[in-house]
Amino acid sequence: MSGGLASIGVAAGVTAAVGALGAVGVVALTRRRTFAAAVAAPVVVVASLVAGVVVGARVMLLTPEDFRAVMAALAAALPAAVAVGLILARRLDAATRATARARAERERDLRVEASRREMVARISHELRTPLAGMRAMTEALEDGVAADPGAYLARLKAEVLRMSGMVDDLLTLSRLRSPVLALRLERVALADVASDAVAQAMPVAERAGVMLSGSSDGPTPVRVDAREVGRAVANLLANAIIATPAGGSVHVSVAAGGDHAVLEVADGCGGITAEHVAHVFEDGWRGDPARSPGGAGLGLAIVRGVADAHGGSVSVRNGGPGCVFALRLPLAPTG
Repeated sequence: MSGGLASIGVAAGVTAAVGALGAVGVVALTRRRTFAAAVAAPVVVVASLVAGVVVGARVMLLTPEDFRAVMAALAAALPAAVAVGLILARRLDAATRATARARAERERDLRVEASRREMVARISHELRTPLAGMRAMTEALEDGVAADPGAYLARLKAEVLRMSGMVDDLLTLSRLRSPVLALRLERVALADVASDAVAQAMPVAERAGVMLSGSSDGPTPVRVDAREVGRAVANLLANAIIATPAGGSVHVSVAAGGDHAVLEVADGCGGITAEHVAHVFEDGWRGDPARSPGGAGLGLAIVRGVADAHGGSVSVRNGGPGCVFALRLPLAPTG
């Protein structure tokens, strides 16, 4: 009797040992491949039972037929164990992905909120100085001590327009980064958007003594929010005209590149250092004050926001007498 009990103990020990080793393997596998670990776990249970049956077959007084029947049942249970493991693995994988997405969305929302607060703080700071100047000029006009009232009024108008532009840029960038951004997509020719932007910027270029020109290899159809993309192109042109000295030139070109339409704006700014290239599209970046005098430094950040919102990209490189900014947008599907 004691021998039988000992044999049963050995069989149980083998079952436990195989199960424990399998559990260790499953835990180790979980650290690298959770899906595979979930599939393996039920298989380990069946394998431990098989080991116990094999070792304890005699003690359990199983005839060869009974032994084969038990082994057949366990063998039949193996596919079921694998199926259960697959179901568990898929549910675990879905839960893991959902958790990762939720975490990524929370982190993105936190970054967006932090960026918004930083922008608001920066704009508030930059508005204080012109507001103080405008108050002083207004008081001088009210007291009748302004030496040249006409000049004061002109300066007041210029400051109002500049501050209006700063606030407009802030609101635009905030809207582009909103998780509920709604774009009014339509099929348009990027060449037409560029042509309109060039026509609007031409008077500014002429006053600055900069030659502005454009070219296109074709209509390059894109499905975009024409208003937002037009704003991005206008910002690129304004940046290029400001950075190009009088007598220089700015050229806009549109062409198809693979599955993207590419709009490039080449200026005569003299180039940009490698140190500044990495920060050109950051909020508030100025690098050289001449590139954004009196502005909030949000123009190029808006360009990147527009590109990101449309699944495109924007980049800058040194080329020719200055820089080349490239805006890439997916081509509209044919048909």
